[in-house]
Amino acid sequence: MNERLHIPQTRSTPEISADWDAGVVSMSGDSYPENSFEFFTSTIDWIKQYLKQEQRPLRLELRLIYLNTSSVKAMMDIFEMLEEAHRRGRDVSVDWLYDPENERVQMLAEEFREDCSFPFNITAEAKQA
Repeated sequence: MNERLHIPQTRSTPEISADWDAGVVSMSGDSYPENSFEFFTSTIDWIKQYLKQEQRPLRLELRLIYLNTSSVKAMMDIFEMLEEAHRRGRDVSVDWLYDPENERVQMLAEEFREDCSFPFNITAEAKQA
């Protein structure tokens, strides 16, 4: 399977892209869709398939700015899948990049990281000139 996933960013949803060959899922933007469960279903399904069919590493690269409560729940579901895969010996990781002026995002990322035993990096991203 060589499946790419691309969901364009909207005002209320993040851009999500997944590259099977690279083993990378990236998300960027705000996330407050009308129905988070429905919005994240294809991403969750993609991650499940990748973890089932591949033995290569999987990395999530996040540049999320705002998440509503139901988006937080969807992210928790994704992190639980990664945690389960990590317990089975899989190489999974998260790189969460954030604007250093947005402390709320940093705090949210740190709360997520507390529940994860796999590599979970939180990095302030340098401002673009």
